[in-house]
Amino acid sequence: MRTCEKALIIILLFTIFFLPSPGCAAGYLTGKVIDLLTGQPIKGAIITSGHEVVLTDKNGAFFTKTDKNTLSVRAHGYLRTELSTGTNVLNIPQLIKLTPFTPKALYLTVYGIGDREIRKSAVKLIEETELNSLVIDVKGDKGMIPYKSSIPLASELGAQKIITVRDIDGLMKDLKAKGIYTIARIVTFKDNLLAQARPDLAVKRNGIVWKDRENLSWVDPSKKEVWDYNISIAIEAAKLGFDEVQFDYVRFPDTKGLVFSVPNNEENRTKDITGFLSEAKKRLAPYNVYLAADIFGYVCWNTNDTDIGQKIEAVSAIVDYISPMLYPSGFQYGIPGYRNPVAHSYEIVNLSLKRAIERTNLSPTRFRPWLQAFKDYAFDRRHFTAAEISDQIKASDASGSNGWMLWNPRNIYSQNGLKREDRKFMMTYITLGESLSPKEAKKSSGILESWSGLSYTN
Repeated sequence: MRTCEKALIIILLFTIFFLPSPGCAAGYLTGKVIDLLTGQPIKGAIITSGHEVVLTDKNGAFFTKTDKNTLSVRAHGYLRTELSTGTNVLNIPQLIKLTPFTPKALYLTVYGIGDREIRKSAVKLIEETELNSLVIDVKGDKGMIPYKSSIPLASELGAQKIITVRDIDGLMKDLKAKGIYTIARIVTFKDNLLAQARPDLAVKRNGIVWKDRENLSWVDPSKKEVWDYNISIAIEAAKLGFDEVQFDYVRFPDTKGLVFSVPNNEENRTKDITGFLSEAKKRLAPYNVYLAADIFGYVCWNTNDTDIGQKIEAVSAIVDYISPMLYPSGFQYGIPGYRNPVAHSYEIVNLSLKRAIERTNLSPTRFRPWLQAFKDYAFDRRHFTAAEISDQIKASDASGSNGWMLWNPRNIYSQNGLKREDRKFMMTYITLGESLSPKEAKKSSGILESWSGLSYTN
């Protein structure tokens, strides 16, 4: 072999094995994201490596800078995933398959998640019905964090006085083992503990810290220290393994005459709410966690900010999922054509979602509503049982939304209105699906559809 040929071979080997490549640290990575069942490319999938975030194009393709050995991927309507890239020294394009998923959740309070019997009952209901997800209070309505937090301010405020979950790591591991999608609910600007400990951050009226109808104080949504505290809680939840962070009470109080650090007008309110969500999105980016925001039901209809800083077009431009609270009891004035909302649960949910989808021009999969699973308090005091719950679920499904969530602040749920399904079978199917080709998975999905056909409503 001639000397020049030997030199060329040495150069080529050096290039392959020693120079940075898309699969190496501080290199670049290419690939394609597809639907596991259909094999179709996923447009707009979110590719994350550290703080680097890119979206896939219409062909599901991506090109990203990476200085990590792990690539994180998620897309609306799918389970998130992570991919090890440390051994990809030859720059082989990555084919990433995402599993379609529609969360159907129930909610547990700070005390509900900590009570063994309540938690056991909730998990049992998930195993026996179409439910597959759990919304858990990470910071509850009174500012309490149910597990031992590493955030110093939480202890200083008294948010750690009552620990209801002694082993949060063990709990998350158990929920993951059961295939349960977990959502961390964070009550944001309604925070009595923070407001009382730091009056300088509190909402005021007539020069003193204001209290709402529940005798609880709120913090000022324009204060960056308040933003930092709540985002720190969100990051901690993401590190614990929650699939999604959901900010509730991400709004101004709906009471007149309150004083904030900025003039109380629509422009400032909207700016502060969207500003907070944008900052949360930025700081949560490295954790590959979905971001959601709860909004008033009437925000789907109102063109102003409903006097609380929530405009659906603005919020939807930031978060992954919008969760309107579509409890019929909360629509005190009804909606056009339906003045008695509790007698028209289907119409309240379906028409509100349709209005929101039309106004935002977004895919229905960007919406996941809260549904009422508690007794009416505003109209005829009816109990919401199988008929009302089933009607709401059907209305949500008909809109094409990305699932739904049942709300009962007393942690009381039953199979009423829910379909029964063998979750163990579905878990096995999803697990096996990872090893199937898109064509095989699509063909096998007929088995899943047939099985679902055996379900029934109580």
